Amino acid sequence: MKQFDVQGMHCAACQARVEKAVSKVDGVDACAVNLLTNSMGVEGTASDKDIIKAVKDAGYKARVKTDDAINDTDTAALKKRLIASVAVLIVLMYFSMGHMLFGFPVPGWMDHKILGIIQLLLSAAILIINRHFFVSGIKGIIRLAPNMDTLIAMGSGTAFGYSTVMLIKLITTGDMKYMDEFYFESAAMILTLITVGKMLEAASKGRTTNAIKSLIKLTPDTANVIREGEEITIPAKDIKAGDIFVVRPGEKIPVDGTIIEGTTAIDESALTGESIPCDKNTGDEVYTATINKAGFIKCEATRVGKDTTLARIIKTVEESAATKAPIAKLADKISGVFVPAVIAIAAVTFIIWQIVKGDTGFALARAICVLVISCPCALGLATPVAIMVGNGVGAKKNILFKTSEAMQETGKIRIVALDKTGTVTEGRPKVTDVEGDRDEVLRIAGALESRSEHPISLAIMEYIKENKIACPEVKDFRSITGSGVEGILDGIKVEAGRAEADRYAKEGKTPIAIKKDGETIGIIAVADTIKADSREAIKELKKLNIRTVMLTGDNRLTAEAIAREAGIDEVIAEVRPEGKEEAVRKLKEDGKTAMVGDGINDAPALTTADIGIAIGAGTDIAIDAADVVLMRSSIKDVVTAIKLSRKTYTNIKENLFWALIYNVVLIPLAAGVYGLAMDPMYGAAAMSLSSFFVVTNALRLNRFKE
Repeated sequence: MKQFDVQGMHCAACQARVEKAVSKVDGVDACAVNLLTNSMGVEGTASDKDIIKAVKDAGYKARVKTDDAINDTDTAALKKRLIASVAVLIVLMYFSMGHMLFGFPVPGWMDHKILGIIQLLLSAAILIINRHFFVSGIKGIIRLAPNMDTLIAMGSGTAFGYSTVMLIKLITTGDMKYMDEFYFESAAMILTLITVGKMLEAASKGRTTNAIKSLIKLTPDTANVIREGEEITIPAKDIKAGDIFVVRPGEKIPVDGTIIEGTTAIDESALTGESIPCDKNTGDEVYTATINKAGFIKCEATRVGKDTTLARIIKTVEESAATKAPIAKLADKISGVFVPAVIAIAAVTFIIWQIVKGDTGFALARAICVLVISCPCALGLATPVAIMVGNGVGAKKNILFKTSEAMQETGKIRIVALDKTGTVTEGRPKVTDVEGDRDEVLRIAGALESRSEHPISLAIMEYIKENKIACPEVKDFRSITGSGVEGILDGIKVEAGRAEADRYAKEGKTPIAIKKDGETIGIIAVADTIKADSREAIKELKKLNIRTVMLTGDNRLTAEAIAREAGIDEVIAEVRPEGKEEAVRKLKEDGKTAMVGDGINDAPALTTADIGIAIGAGTDIAIDAADVVLMRSSIKDVVTAIKLSRKTYTNIKENLFWALIYNVVLIPLAAGVYGLAMDPMYGAAAMSLSSFFVVTNALRLNRFKE
């Protein structure tokens, strides 16, 4: 997906217009514009030039997204406008409401005509300071695509124009009744209050993007590399794959790499969430932004720039923000007709009150109030702001939702299909039982298995080392395919091979018989044990009324033993990768299904499932095929992902409800339907607060707990 920054958008109508324009470009398959981050994601073969031109023709600006994660170019200009507007407004309010209502003193030579002219000039100054609303609003009308700025410009401009006409009448006739028809302060106050609202909104929106900003800040600025035999310091972004870099205790790893010299312990909590440092030796991988806690290490750079693990996480979060959740389509449909509908309501309001009361000033005030109180911005922000906060919370908990749709739909899961090896289980065999004379059995096993590279042999040797059993040398070693290994120890033939032991088989364990001079002296049972938190995760899924199914290529006895131990509802065993895909397809008939896996063989099933969830320690293929990535490789995070998705979806519905109910209640109030006459400046204040409220409500997601 290509990423672009878009400038000049201020409401949902702007967003819809950009999307519509870009979607018409040849070669564009999909386009999603995010009002929150002023960004756009485009899929297809269209050139960047054609896409940028389409945005420009729609009345906005675009550029290919740079390394700056968040487009914040308008904030500084907004702040300057606000400061200038408030300074002028204070003076204007003194001469209008201060003098007229409260009798604040003014020079004696200032009669009502001069005071009116001063109000006009000060109000005009604020209109000029905030001319952006008028430029954008008029362009929207010319292009037959009115936006939020159109409503603001019409409201403020009409108030200013009407007041100017009344001032001319005052000057030409001298009739003091026209003084009561001035709305100069309203015209200025509307623009100032809306600018205040935009600043509050910008501050709140900035907090929703902190997850991305904090991820970017994790990367160190410099790195120490070896060039021509000497150690030099260079910007971290200049490291190339294959470069040798060194990291001392307390320093951050600048890029992904492999240790070629030294041992250490590395704090990987920034990526994995694990607080305990991870021991690293020669040949082990290290990752960007993790912290070297102990020894001096020398590493070879393997993934740099946008290919590092951290960069891929940032890209995933950004791309998710640039996509649309299905529920956002509802807001888009409403926003597409909202502004024209508001303009029509304002016109009807003016006509009705003009007929009923015959008071042009009153009728105009009601129409202006309708224009400025309406808020498509809140509708436009309702979904993306919640999605962005939800994604940020997920990123902090090492859960990556690759699209907004995944964020919304994960919470609707009713069935979770789990791969066994590496997902429910550790993915590597461990010794679980030793029968017979323990030390003698392990001594003989160690003598034989030390010569083999089979995974079961490695598991036995790991257990022997942990128990500090000395392993003697075996002579005439032979590995017999399908049978095991044998050799001569102390002049006696010793063997290790598969044993017939139903008890162990029913428990999902592989029994290895240890023989001495043809007689079995003991059995070592080996099994792929379940992860420490798998039972608890399955229990939590059941509390959420989710059915659990385990898919595996292993034999049924082993699979059923693991399922019993973990508490899984159903087992589908002895299936090939295409069989897993078919199984997921059938499960989908019973309800929305998620597939959780970590291997290449899981990729077809991950793609077929309604939601594919990849264990982060798995293969790149599995991660690429998935909709959600769990960086900590724990299925407990499946539970967290589902809960977070449900919470986020609820927050979106709350935002849409309040955005809609706000307009349903306040537009009639502004029109005077309830018999109340709202001042346009109060309408502007209410409009500004509505967007702020929606964003603040979304920020409550930051308090999400597992």
